[in-house]
Amino acid sequence: MNVRALIAAALAVVLSCPSAVVLAQGFAGLGSSAEGFDSPKRGVVLSFPADHGPHPTFRIEWWYVTANLAGDDGKSYGAQWTMFRSAMAPGEMQGFADPQIWIGHAAITSAQHHYVAERRARGGIGQADVVRVPFEAWIDDWDMASEDPAAHDPLDRIRIRANGKDFRYELHLEAKGPLVLQGDRGYSVKSAAGQASFYYSQPFYEASGLIDIAGKTVRVHGNAWLDREWSSQPLAADQSGWDWFSLHLATGEKFMAFRLRGDKGGFLSANWIAANGNSTPLSSDAVSIEAIATATVAARTVPVAWRIRVPERSFDVTTRALNDQAWMATSTPYWEGPIFVQGSTSGKGYLEMTGY
Repeated sequence: MNVRALIAAALAVVLSCPSAVVLAQGFAGLGSSAEGFDSPKRGVVLSFPADHGPHPTFRIEWWYVTANLAGDDGKSYGAQWTMFRSAMAPGEMQGFADPQIWIGHAAITSAQHHYVAERRARGGIGQADVVRVPFEAWIDDWDMASEDPAAHDPLDRIRIRANGKDFRYELHLEAKGPLVLQGDRGYSVKSAAGQASFYYSQPFYEASGLIDIAGKTVRVHGNAWLDREWSSQPLAADQSGWDWFSLHLATGEKFMAFRLRGDKGGFLSANWIAANGNSTPLSSDAVSIEAIATATVAARTVPVAWRIRVPERSFDVTTRALNDQAWMATSTPYWEGPIFVQGSTSGKGYLEMTGY
């Protein structure tokens, strides 16, 4: 969720300024003015398939897929595919004058390994882009493309491909449920001060395909989750980190929650998604998220086990990481990897954390 905002905006600074400036500006200016860019407004009706495409008048945007996979070798795996867009200025132009900057992240995780790759590109020259019809998002030879462009929703069936040192994958995803609007019909508030984004998900993908990891090819199947978000100023100036959960539960239900940490206290938002796709936003006092164990990761202390409670639904679970060392050693580093759920129900999902 919000680490995606950090990464996308930080890329614009990385490509245009010395790296020291990134640190000096904290979250690359995400808590500062977004003058000249559009801002999300409550009550705007999201439109599909149009909103699957880019929104170049907003400063930041991402297409984000995580997949929990079981291999035919009996082992568990996780896969991540991400495309970020960050704008130096609103709008699009041809050639190197285009203000859009792109970054891609890909990863494969097993209990023993965590492989990561990153790609960067300028807009306007064909190296990276997202097009609505037929839908395709690409950066170099990584892509996410519709496998049924004529469908009512071209993202009902997609293929994702990526590769890096010691890994590659090609996964095919088919939606078995509807798109889910997060927050207030797609308007997702991120702070008490009112920063917000447009945010929707496709949490009902069934996944299948092949992964190559550490020299071994494995056929896999499982569940995947797509997040789509765009904004221009999604963070408050005091917010220092975040924890984001997406859970596939054994009941067929889904659960999404994020917790933003800041100097003035935290901000929590969550959504309970029924097996038929109906969703119920949960108030911050209806959900409890507590770190219960840590590990040393990349020379820092990172929480890798959590307890999540929603008392009104008798939901009380703990999560543990498939691989504690799922550190994304990218230009903006963070932790992201597959997790397992146990307690009042079982399940699996993904956890993303930054600021540790």
